[in-house]
Amino acid sequence: MNALADEEQTTRQTGRPSLKQIIGAGLFTLLAIYVAMVVPTIEIAWVSAILILTIYLFVFEVVPVDVAAASIMVLLGLTSLFAPIMGLQQGLVDTNHLFDGFGSNAVMSIIAVMIIGVGLDKTGIMTKVAGFILKVGGTTEGRIIPIISSTVGIISSFMQNVGAAALFLPVVSRISARSGLPMSRLLMPMGFCAILGGTITMVGSSPLILLNDLILTSNQALPADQQMATWGLFSVTPIGLVLVVTGILYFVIAGRFVLPATKSESSTVGTDPMQYFRDVYHVDYSMSELVVQEDSGIIGKRLDEIETSNRVRIIASKRAGEESRMGPGTLARDTEIAAGMVLGVVAEPDALEAFVEKYGLKKRDKLRTFAESLAAAKAGIAEVVIPPGSDLIGKSACDIWMRKTYGIAMIGLHRNGKTMREGDDIRNIPFQAGDTLVVHTPWPALERISKDRNFIVVTTEYPREEQLRPNKLSWAIVFFAIALIMVLFTDLRLSVALLTGAMGMVISRVLTIEEAYQAVSWKTVFLLASLIPLGLAVETTGTAKWIAEQVLYVVGDAPIWVIQAAVAVLATFFTLVMSNVGATVLLVPLAVNIALGVGASPAVFALTVALATSNSFLIPTHQVNALIMGPAGYRVPDFLRAGGIMTVLFLVVMLTMMNVVF
Repeated sequence: MNALADEEQTTRQTGRPSLKQIIGAGLFTLLAIYVAMVVPTIEIAWVSAILILTIYLFVFEVVPVDVAAASIMVLLGLTSLFAPIMGLQQGLVDTNHLFDGFGSNAVMSIIAVMIIGVGLDKTGIMTKVAGFILKVGGTTEGRIIPIISSTVGIISSFMQNVGAAALFLPVVSRISARSGLPMSRLLMPMGFCAILGGTITMVGSSPLILLNDLILTSNQALPADQQMATWGLFSVTPIGLVLVVTGILYFVIAGRFVLPATKSESSTVGTDPMQYFRDVYHVDYSMSELVVQEDSGIIGKRLDEIETSNRVRIIASKRAGEESRMGPGTLARDTEIAAGMVLGVVAEPDALEAFVEKYGLKKRDKLRTFAESLAAAKAGIAEVVIPPGSDLIGKSACDIWMRKTYGIAMIGLHRNGKTMREGDDIRNIPFQAGDTLVVHTPWPALERISKDRNFIVVTTEYPREEQLRPNKLSWAIVFFAIALIMVLFTDLRLSVALLTGAMGMVISRVLTIEEAYQAVSWKTVFLLASLIPLGLAVETTGTAKWIAEQVLYVVGDAPIWVIQAAVAVLATFFTLVMSNVGATVLLVPLAVNIALGVGASPAVFALTVALATSNSFLIPTHQVNALIMGPAGYRVPDFLRAGGIMTVLFLVVMLTMMNVVF
């Protein structure tokens, strides 16, 4: 697994395709050629080829998934230009409707949900939730897990599950610090129930928000007597609630067997600022103060010349007659060392001694120059996570001049259960979603980046000035309630109802319009909107019907529930190797045609796909799983162990409940 990760990292850094991608390209090309030889029409052949290309790009991540989706959309548009050369009478998608996805009900609904979620968070309601959980649950794992998991599950029923998980990540950190329970025992139940909670309502996850639009698209190709009705907001609620309860019971009963136990991530405030790093990551780092003497060989060298090669990290400096330099806009990798400079250094004892001896530095017995600025009340160690949708993904700390720009000095990078540190060239490694950065930072700098959508600050127990807006809580609740009432009791489109609540929060200054813009994951928006034309092409060219006929040829004689289970398993597999949005767009038209072929309800089969694409627990490919992996120190085997049983439970409970309810 480490070798594979190293290969993928090298690929991202060099831009060259990996061996896995090359082999995959060959296999997918052969598959496309074979399909082209057996399909009945040239239109189906081209759509099948583009479909196979889409799956390849998603599975092997040749480019980011949003870039892949947008490229496919453009490719579909270009078929209108090259139709004669391709043997087509017209393009696969009408260019007048190519960009309809950006104004679709589904896309606008997702944007509104993201804004509403951030608006609620700005009122400080999450801090109150954490206090309530501690008051009710105490410090008992068996009581805290159900409270956290059920709360997140309910919240994720009306906002994006990754948003609910992101909101609760600091809450869980605070609970862990105060209760002494390891985050590894709390975050996976929270994350899994955030995913499960997305199945409670039709606005809880992107696939369910998208489903009604896909049903309407499918209706365009169906005769009047086979038209499907769209689903109501609470149509899936019985199924989703049972799934959440199943997840909670699973972790309460089997948690001690399937959840890893790591040391508790406790507060750094009031203790040795480096003790946290030693306890959690088992690295004996310490802070020291070094003086550059007149004859030192380090004079004239830049920070980036000495840090990685000597396995030290300089977090503060002071020239004679000047103020201490620490925090944003001060230290940078091109800072030169001068005689008489005092350096605040973080390093392991052996590396520090070798550094002092190599350059003839003077080591002080205790902090003097930085005694105040590096005190636990002013600065310390913190954990920061790179969330899905961060603009920093694919960039390194050096690329963004992290220490100078944000005032945070990275001293560790935790990924896939492994901690990389000084000497591992961590500042030149491109960030991935879910990476945990262990940083030394002044607390004001940490407070500033907690408002930056490119980071999620996990450490919560540090001195800060609270910037929440509790005085706006009533306005946030009012406009959230208005949106919910309009969704429930009017025929207004979902997007208009939700945007009413979102814009109400902006107008009432629950959040600023800039914060609303920052709340939107534009990567998700482009991914969703760009894939909608592909779903239209799959449906209108007869490709979905042809694939359905092939599936029916294999399982056509089986009972309907077996065929429905096969559709659910297929959707589960697809969502493990590509986005759940992509899997939904590709499989809903297929499921509709399969249902029509066997005499089942096409709407129920379409719903089966949209629900099954939430069954993503085996590997950390889902955004929520990627988000919690770093802070809890999870490894892929941890997900395989806990997620394997959860995957089976999900399928059994979902299919059973669907047959009971529908």
